[in-house]
Amino acid sequence: MKIKSWLYILVACYTATFLRFFINNNLIISIISSLLFGFVLARELGHSNKIIIFSGFFSCFTSFSGFIYFLYKILNQGDWIKFIIFFNLIIIINLFTMCLGFWISRKIR
Repeated sequence: MKIKSWLYILVACYTATFLRFFINNNLIISIISSLLFGFVLARELGHSNKIIIFSGFFSCFTSFSGFIYFLYKILNQGDWIKFIIFFNLIIIINLFTMCLGFWISRKIR
């Protein structure tokens, strides 16, 4: 991989981290990233562009650790029903928004 690609990855990481800093809500970050992920996934991009976007931007923007911490706090309280509901709800919402982003991207073509 060329040095230019590495610089693009760093810029993508910086941009995602900057956005992540200003949007301080794990659910909103998760929904936005799922929508964008589906949108970009539907595009026919070159290999280096996919690496820049998926490894650079999405790896810094998504909120898996925030999602896990949120569920851990619920689990630590011993509320199993709330844990199961939130776990399934978050996965279903993110899967739906990813499919929506994929569908929007295909319709724009």
